[in-house]
Amino acid sequence: MPENDAAFDQEKKTYDDAGWCRGPQLIDAETIGRVRGAVDGISRTRRPEVVYESGTDVVRAVHGCHLYDDTSARLVRFPLLVRLAESLVGDRVYVYQFKVNLKQPHDGAAWPWHQDYAFWKHEDGMADDHAVNIAVLLDEAHEDNGPLLVLPGTHRLGLLGDSDARSGDWRRHVSADLEYTVPWDQAAQLERDHGRELLTGPAGSVFAFHPSIVHSSSVNSSADRRAMLLITYNAVHNAVTSSPRPGFLVGTDIQGVIAAEDDQL
Repeated sequence: MPENDAAFDQEKKTYDDAGWCRGPQLIDAETIGRVRGAVDGISRTRRPEVVYESGTDVVRAVHGCHLYDDTSARLVRFPLLVRLAESLVGDRVYVYQFKVNLKQPHDGAAWPWHQDYAFWKHEDGMADDHAVNIAVLLDEAHEDNGPLLVLPGTHRLGLLGDSDARSGDWRRHVSADLEYTVPWDQAAQLERDHGRELLTGPAGSVFAFHPSIVHSSSVNSSADRRAMLLITYNAVHNAVTSSPRPGFLVGTDIQGVIAAEDDQL
């Protein structure tokens, strides 16, 4: 287990209490520009990891980029991200998922209310929610371009919603028609009870949110794209060793990530 990193004490306290926190600093513009360029290049390719909005050629997300793109592979070792993940999880971590959700201008569809851990438990057999989502904004996120919306404290409630109807189709884990959701009326009551937080900020902003926190995002009604890169770091002791889902959705290299010596990509 890594030593406690006192630099993240405040983030750890906020994360434990609310189920999410903002990172202590922005990632510099040059690094974000390199990552954005890599993602834009991947988005123009035709491959299974590139997912489109239903019935269109509008790119919704790209997955598993660290497996085939050098810039993304270096990013998962970025010291700020690895140290933050280890501090929040309390263990060495490995990359369980890597994806970039792209809310295209005017065309970016919503993500319904859900909890990420529902997918990982029911589809992949993840034993506990001892993982963390680290989000990096590649574009500015504001109220009108579909920012992530979280309900603080809901990470303590366990899994909610219906998990009995399983299609076995991984595409329903990455589309607007999600397999596991929290019913709208239940989410509305949770919002009244717990409040809500929009994860907005400039490009380079870093956030962390818990696998069991209830969250969603609205449609992008603006002329501004909202690209958010997400790396899920799972605790090594909580590793998933096999899954029926594609490798670009479930990481199989369960050796702990070693943070790079510097921030250079």
